[in-house]
Order: sequence, then C-alpha cells, then structure tokens
Amino acid sequence: MKKINCIPLVIILLFGFSIQAQTKQWSLEECVKYAIDNNISIKNIELDTKTADIGKKDAIGNFIPSLNSNANHSWNIGLNQDPTTGLLRNQTTQFSTMGAGVGFDIYKGMQNQNTLRRANLSIIAAKYQLTKMQEDVALNVANAFLQVLFNKENLKVQKEQKTNNEKQLARSEELVKAGSVPRGDLLDIKATVASDNQRVINAENDLLISKLSLAQLLQLKEFYDFDVTDDTSVKDENNILAQTPIAIYDKAKEQRTELKIAKTNLEIAQKNVAIAKGGFQPTLQGFYNINTRISYADRFTVVNGAAVAVPAPPFSEQFIDNKGQAFGAQLSIPIFNGWSVKNNVERSKVNLEKSKIAVEQEELTLQRNVYTAFTDAKGGLNAYESAITAAEAREEAYKYAKERYSVGMMNSFDFNQSQTLFTVAQSEVLRTKYDYIFKIKILEFYFGIPIIKN
Repeated sequence: MKKINCIPLVIILLFGFSIQAQTKQWSLEECVKYAIDNNISIKNIELDTKTADIGKKDAIGNFIPSLNSNANHSWNIGLNQDPTTGLLRNQTTQFSTMGAGVGFDIYKGMQNQNTLRRANLSIIAAKYQLTKMQEDVALNVANAFLQVLFNKENLKVQKEQKTNNEKQLARSEELVKAGSVPRGDLLDIKATVASDNQRVINAENDLLISKLSLAQLLQLKEFYDFDVTDDTSVKDENNILAQTPIAIYDKAKEQRTELKIAKTNLEIAQKNVAIAKGGFQPTLQGFYNINTRISYADRFTVVNGAAVAVPAPPFSEQFIDNKGQAFGAQLSIPIFNGWSVKNNVERSKVNLEKSKIAVEQEELTLQRNVYTAFTDAKGGLNAYESAITAAEAREEAYKYAKERYSVGMMNSFDFNQSQTLFTVAQSEVLRTKYDYIFKIKILEFYFGIPIIKN
C-alpha cells in the first residue's frame, strides 16, 4: 500500500491554526465606531428619534379630514309606531341603519400648524440627543482605550525592571562569592526580585481589567482575547494649544451639541405657549354626513277603513329611497372652561422661562468647561515634560548607582532606593503622558474636532 506523505498537510494545518490564533488588535477608530454601532444607550436614543417621527405623523394627521362609518341593527318589540302609517301597533320590527361622516378643521387657533412645527423641532432635538450620546460614548471609549495603553506600557516597565533586577541578582551572587559585597546585600536583592514579581502580577491584572472595561463599553461578547494597537505617540496634531480659550469657547458655542439641545428645547417651549394660546380662539369645523335605513317589517295601508299589509320594498330600493344627507359647519367659541386654557398658557410660560434659564446655564457651563479643559491641557503638557526631565535624571542616577554597587562602593539599600525612584519616575512619565493625551482630546472635542474622523 502506498504511503501518504502527511508532513505538508500538517504544516498547512498548523499554519492555518496560527493565523486564526492571532489576536485582532483594535485601533481607537475601530473601537469608537463599533461602540457607536452597538452601544445599548445609543440604540435606546435611536428609538426616541423614531418616536419623534411618529409624533410628526400625528401632527400631519390633524390636517387630514376624519372619515368614519357606522352600522346598526335593532329589534323593536311591543307597542311601536308604524313608520308608514304613523299608527301605534303591537308588533316586532327590525331596522338596519348605515351611515358615514366626514369632519375637518377649518380653523383651530393655529394649533395644528404650531403642533406640526413643534413636531419638527422634536425630531431635531431627538437627533441632537443621539449625537450627544454618540459623543459621550466616544469620549468614554477614548478614555478606556488610553487606560489600556497606559497599563500595557506600565507592564513593560515592570517586566523590564524585573529583568534588570534578576541580572543584578546573578551579578550579586558572583560578588558575594568573590567577597566583594556582604551576603546581606544578596538577600536584599532577592527580596527586591520578589517584589518585582508582585508588581508584574499587579500590572497584568490592571491590564486585564482595563481591557475588560473597554470590551464592555463596546458590548463585546467575546473579550477574552481582546487587544488594542500600541499607538503611543504624543502629539498635538491640530495645534489646539495655539488657540486662545476665547476662540475655543466661541467655536464651542457653534459646535457643541448640548447647547444646540438647550436652544431647540427653548423653541419647543415657545411653540407650546403658542399652542396653549390657541385655546382662547374660536374653532370652526366642517362636517358632512350620509345615512340610510332598511326596514324588515311589512307596511300597512288603509283600504275601506281597514289596514291592509303591503310587503316591504326590496332592500336595494329602501337603501336608495331612505338615504339622507347633512352638511354644514360648527363654530365653537370658548367663554369659560374653569380656567383650564388660562392655566395651560401660564404653565407653558413657566416652562418657557425654565428653558431660557437652561440655555443661559448651558452657556455658562460650556464656558467653564472650555477654560478648565484648556488649563488642564496646558498643565498636562507641563507635567509630562517635567516627568520626562525627572525620569532622565533618575535614569542617570540609577546608572551611576549601579556602577558604584557593582564595585562595592554602595550598599544594597541605597542601590534599591535609587532603583525604586527610577521606576517611579518611569511610571510618572506614563501617567502624565496619557493624562495629557486625553486632555488634548477633550480640548479638541470642544473646538469641534471629533474623536475620530468620519
């Protein structure tokens, strides 16, 4: 039997498995777009926009005449008036009546027109709310994304520090054997390596938790192998810090969604006042009705002083002969309705004043946030630059201490102190770096620059 060479097949299978096992790394743009498409809060706001669209359909329906039909069948048993002779007779009769009516508003105090305008404004407000929710989600995702990057770099720092200390431990063992350093220093280095192991474990846990938090923001069901790209560059691409706070605030007043929402709500409140005032005006409605009836009883006529039964005409003839029409207009003039209209107007005016205050408050809040964001970004840059300078100095001090320790001119305690200060300085560089990046994102956000480019 001919043997089959399985080696190429095994290589192909292993190669395919390795490709599938590679973890997809998400960029910030991919994370934000995915969150906007799948976030539950955003989906809920999208339903509100659909509700606003339905409200507009209701407002349009106020301009369309109403059409209704009716039908009725009755049995009259006992002493009834004969519909033909007008005489009272003890009998059972059946009647079927059918009709249809059309009603339409001719004038209603401009309430229908203002209701439609309010519905259009409600759609705009709902869209602004959707945009605001998308912006909030984008900011939260950006913050969580930067937290993952910080934890990834912090883990690298801790692992590198552990590696250096392990090398120093091996070097110390040689120095102890040579009698250059006391054995107590070796024990200190071993304790330092053990502490490094704990710091690495803590850094790994922090990274895992930050990835989990970001995956939950994205509504990812499978997040065990979730990872992000290592984009750690620090740069102010849009040179936003060259702008003045006043210029950023003026731009923010044109761009910020929360201010647009407040102004749209103010317009809605103005329409509500107009609708309420329309209740003081007369309303004029037109109508048109058509109806007919069918009798199932025989008719009676008087012949030579005696009542003679006459068979009822066919239903088709009765349907035509008995039809009737009515049309006209109805004028309603409000005089007194328990102050209900007046109270509605006053209530609407109160809400209007609240909306005006809300716009003023939103402008003040926006101004405070812009100036705070600008100050924070400036401070974040200064802190980052200072942290870099401090870390460079600590690195030189650590190198000098390492040289002195290797020749026995420094004890292990002082050497560990120098090493700890250098590690702290490195961590401070990472912290201030990502703090500065996020604060720049916030400042750009107020200036109208989105988190990601569409």
